[in-house]
Amino acid sequence: MILFSLMVFALAKPFVYDASTNQHKKGRDLILAIDASGSMAQSGFDGKDRFKNKYETTLELSSAFTEKRFDDNMGVVVFGTFAYTASPLTYDLEALSFLLEMTTVGLAGESTAIGDALMQSIHTLSYGEAKNKAIILLTDGYHNAGRTSPSAAVAKAKALGIKIYTIGIGKKSDYDVALLETIAKESGAKSYAASSAAELSKVYEEIDTLEPSPIRSENYLNQKLLILFPLGIVFVLLLLWVLYPKRALLIRGVS
Repeated sequence: MILFSLMVFALAKPFVYDASTNQHKKGRDLILAIDASGSMAQSGFDGKDRFKNKYETTLELSSAFTEKRFDDNMGVVVFGTFAYTASPLTYDLEALSFLLEMTTVGLAGESTAIGDALMQSIHTLSYGEAKNKAIILLTDGYHNAGRTSPSAAVAKAKALGIKIYTIGIGKKSDYDVALLETIAKESGAKSYAASSAAELSKVYEEIDTLEPSPIRSENYLNQKLLILFPLGIVFVLLLLWVLYPKRALLIRGVS
């Protein structure tokens, strides 16, 4: 009965799952620092929908950009008169997009604190462990508020090896072109000008090429068959079964 049960158990191909997760992320820690000052409420930035303001269009294109960052740990910093982290670094890109939608123009004040925005982004990046770290700064104004100067923030970013891509939103006369170019150059990145939604979309495409994101890591299960264990026991028992009668005869012959 034992032999029969073990053979039936072996024929059933018993197995166990060894759950493994590829958590060895190879992407970047990436922060979107988005200007939410009063000037971002201006409409006409999107040629397809003139009623959309610059901030709404920026959020829409930013969300589309985050969806392609398959293996990046991403966060969002919103700034105006002050800066705050709207989303900490996360691999949950759907949650990040949701948090982006919850922000509005003027939520952080009407002015533009570029220095504070960069410092807050650097602080948020400090919780990440990726080797490559970058900030994408989007603004349509001049630095005119905050406690930290852009130069001090750039110096810290440079010391930490953090690249800062800058994007000027709207007309070049509306924002500090020289400052944005200096920030990008000093940190080893690039500066862009986006006078329309179409141009901003192209800028995101280029940044996506310059800072590629690997394929998202996946969870997988290793199947380990246990068929050898019952078969091994069956083999041993059969061997004992065969040898037992011979051993009994040998004992009788000796006696």
